[in-house]
Amino acid sequence: MNRYYLGLNAGGPKISECLFSKGKSQDLRELSEYLAGRYGGTAMLCKNGRSALCLALKAYFDPGDKIIVNGFTCYAVYEAIMEAGMAPVFVDINARDLNFDEKTLEAPWKGAAVHANRIKGIIVQNSLGNPVNMEMVEKFAKKHGLLIVEDLAHSAGVRYPDGREIGTVGVAAALSFGKDKSVNAISGGAVILRDTPKFEVEAPFKAPRLSDHLRARFYPLFCGMCKRLNGIHLGGALMKFFLLVHWVEKSADNKLDLERLPSKFQAKLALSQFKKFRHRGEGKLREFYLVKNRAEVLKKLRDNGYFFDSFWYEKPVSPARYYKEVKFPEKDCPVSVEITKEIINFPKYYSEKELAAAREIIKPYLIGGQND
Repeated sequence: MNRYYLGLNAGGPKISECLFSKGKSQDLRELSEYLAGRYGGTAMLCKNGRSALCLALKAYFDPGDKIIVNGFTCYAVYEAIMEAGMAPVFVDINARDLNFDEKTLEAPWKGAAVHANRIKGIIVQNSLGNPVNMEMVEKFAKKHGLLIVEDLAHSAGVRYPDGREIGTVGVAAALSFGKDKSVNAISGGAVILRDTPKFEVEAPFKAPRLSDHLRARFYPLFCGMCKRLNGIHLGGALMKFFLLVHWVEKSADNKLDLERLPSKFQAKLALSQFKKFRHRGEGKLREFYLVKNRAEVLKKLRDNGYFFDSFWYEKPVSPARYYKEVKFPEKDCPVSVEITKEIINFPKYYSEKELAAAREIIKPYLIGGQND
């Protein structure tokens, strides 16, 4: 039952695909052309998702501009905004789909005129693959003269309620191919510039660092080794060693770099997964629930073979080790703060039969108004 271990999920690449896939320059070109055709624009491949998002911001906004961000997000988004020379404006979310809504989006303009000054853009995250009401966002953006940038890390292949594919609406779209994302090539990313950029940005052109390339190559193998040793309680210790010697890198520590490309074999993996979307249909990255006594719930799940301890997210801006750096406005985002104490996520690569059994385990703990 335990098919989730240290970020290596059943929907990600196999050991053989990473170790023995040679990859060619043609794979980089084909992925770029595919993305340009799918989303309509100019596509550039990047080292990771945060680099892609940073390039999107640099293309359309001035340094010093403010960008609206979901109040329940990851440090990579914050880092991309700061690296672009801009400032995030966190707005609260609702517990229904973990996205902002019309009421929370308007908050910076109510009683805080100075705060609203220089807000020029909005990043649409579609949290955990739950699509936002894009028609509402477009209306709001038009009202305030904002440009929309779509973040597809959680939602590649998913559609908005009005039927349009996520990534085909804003002036730009940023993709992440990192661990446990909609497209999982261990790392990598891409940016699609759909409207004429305000500023020219240089496409990444350098090959990946050898250390990054090797970490991506061997990550599934190292995780497989740890998983095998987990039964005798040595898997965690081995993974700590891999982290200590930098043979494995946590996703949040994958540094932003605007010059580097993904590895050729990663481009091949990403393209292969994209082409499967039309066969496997659409779906969310994760299925979330809000529960009472989360620690007790997680223990019961573990006792039954479900390892769902990855909260996504344990802080409004995750991971927790970077949270203080962000200086998150908790008073302005109370729902975001509260949800981090209650959320539990079911990875969607489990079968429906397995998920149904897990739902039965957590049913007594559910907080009202859950999404089934």
